[in-house]
Amino acid sequence: MRPDELADAAGTAAVLCLVDSRFPGGGHAHSGGVEEAVSRGLVTDVPSLASFLRGRLRTAGALAAAFAAAATHAARERPDRGRWRELDAELDARTPSPAQRAASRAQGRGTARAGRLAWPSPALDDLLAATPHPHHPIVLGALAGIAGASPRDSALAAAYLSVSGPASACVRLLGLDPFRANAVVADLSAPMGRIAATAAGTCDVPPRDLPAPSAPALDLFAETHDRTHRLEVRLFAS
Repeated sequence: MRPDELADAAGTAAVLCLVDSRFPGGGHAHSGGVEEAVSRGLVTDVPSLASFLRGRLRTAGALAAAFAAAATHAARERPDRGRWRELDAELDARTPSPAQRAASRAQGRGTARAGRLAWPSPALDDLLAATPHPHHPIVLGALAGIAGASPRDSALAAAYLSVSGPASACVRLLGLDPFRANAVVADLSAPMGRIAATAAGTCDVPPRDLPAPSAPALDLFAETHDRTHRLEVRLFAS
């Protein structure tokens, strides 16, 4: 195997580790808004879950993919710490819900802690020095880049996580058939690929020019879930 092929294989393997549900990044504690959607009766079965996931992929998933790809590009270029702060601030600005910002940073913190042991790197040290509690897509993209993955690979990972986590949560919340729930995720493979390709095409633009897809319903769900979670026990933190 040629050195470039070996590097590509290592990057792909790293991305597979990052999207594995057993990776200790803390994603299992978050439902991506589907717990609130279930409590409102908006997601009740497999067809309504499919509709929810399609919407989430086009909004939150596309946003996460764009910033993951940009972070991968940055990790490979080894920028100054100002670029990491700028990326984090721009993603913060595109996340109007304080509850969603807190959830993203909590997952980012967990992923960074695990990633620091798996892929130690000066680039990751720079990121965490610049933003000690970075957003999850930025940590995800940085780790992917450090491990040798491409911006498209990391964007695909972010897009996949944006729907696989809520699908898994919905199985627990509603007792859905896990085979059918996972079939819904598999059915989104083509749009995930398109979103990843688009994100890779913008990975080197200034952070302020990155896409800003919005999801007002998910913002409202996150805030309501956060208020309710303070008063009664919920299965997921967000």
